[in-house]
Amino acid sequence: MEIKKINFLQSYSSILLLLGGIIVGSIFGLVFGEKVLVIKPIGDIFLNLLFTAIIPLIFFTIGSSIANLEQKEKLGKLFFIMVLVFLSTILISAIVMIFAVYLFPIHQDIAVAKVPFENIQSGSVGDQIAKLVTTNDFFELLSRKSMLALIIFSFLIGFATLQSGEKGNAFKSFLDSGNEVMKQLLNIIMKFAPIGLGAYFAYQVGIFGPQLFGVYTKPMAVYYAACIFYFFTFFSLYAFIAGGKRAFKVFWSNNITPSLTAIGTCSSIATIPANLDAAQKMGIPAHVRNLVIPLGAPLHKDGSSMSSILKITFLFAMFGKDFTEPSTILLALGITIIVSIVEGGIPNGGYIGEVLAITVYGFPMEQALPVAMILGTLVDPIATLLNANGDVIASMVVSRFSEKTKWD
Repeated sequence: MEIKKINFLQSYSSILLLLGGIIVGSIFGLVFGEKVLVIKPIGDIFLNLLFTAIIPLIFFTIGSSIANLEQKEKLGKLFFIMVLVFLSTILISAIVMIFAVYLFPIHQDIAVAKVPFENIQSGSVGDQIAKLVTTNDFFELLSRKSMLALIIFSFLIGFATLQSGEKGNAFKSFLDSGNEVMKQLLNIIMKFAPIGLGAYFAYQVGIFGPQLFGVYTKPMAVYYAACIFYFFTFFSLYAFIAGGKRAFKVFWSNNITPSLTAIGTCSSIATIPANLDAAQKMGIPAHVRNLVIPLGAPLHKDGSSMSSILKITFLFAMFGKDFTEPSTILLALGITIIVSIVEGGIPNGGYIGEVLAITVYGFPMEQALPVAMILGTLVDPIATLLNANGDVIASMVVSRFSEKTKWD
């Protein structure tokens, strides 16, 4: 199987442009101070475009993905074990990140707690859940404040289309077409991200001063350290579960190319060929690797799970809120699972997960989203390493429990 050469500049062009915009914006903020308020509307325009595109994008992407599932992908022992492995590793990675931020707390010194939160109506737990997962009118689904309800509705539309068989083909084509159009629209909007985020960062630096730079240092250090620990410790543990010392040696002797490809391309999808090639060399049965790895690329994201926890804890610190409540942590774990699924196959899909988290917790979107986007950009390389390489180890575990594969 041919593995394409890694083109660093091409693979990292979007990240480099974003970082370039942030750096230029920071310089403007340092030089001109509060005068940069004049360019703040540029950042507002970019964010408004992003807000308006996210709602239809989520609907078409999720609906289309579910509608195009094949019967073999939904049923059977293999699929059940694969889903169980995906969910288990996503939750484990999130829990590791929660322990990391508890051991090394993230403190946010920028005084933005005065910004009002989105209004969240009070009521019983049951009422809160009902309002979180549903709306009482269709048009309310079109608001970013109803993000989780929209995701659930989109899943149901996809399953209904799938159950409709041939009679639903026309609607499935509509979902597929809408999915492609909205992905292209997001690509167009994101071309303005370096300018939009640059203007936002200029405003932040101009208002809050140079101390803003130190704000991202600790969360970045905590995240990269936690990811490296998870990569070597838990991937080794998963290999032992899959087949003891022999599986451990087989995995670590064959995952070098997928790891370098993931870091070099910064894309789980682009790493699929390298993962399939590595899985074949590991002796994983063809029907297992050909299902787990392609589906794992969009659906199984340990690195994104960890970055989701990092962003949530960072925002809680930023707005002076307590992250230690059990209900808050459980909700964060639920969000990480949804984020892992929603991101799949969507260019810049992590931003959609960020909007979901911000909406659920009621943070002010205009202040919280740019910060989460910047963090997401900075952690993307190592997050992709865990996302992509995790599919190979997941296929080993699935193979062990579904096919009784042994590496001896």
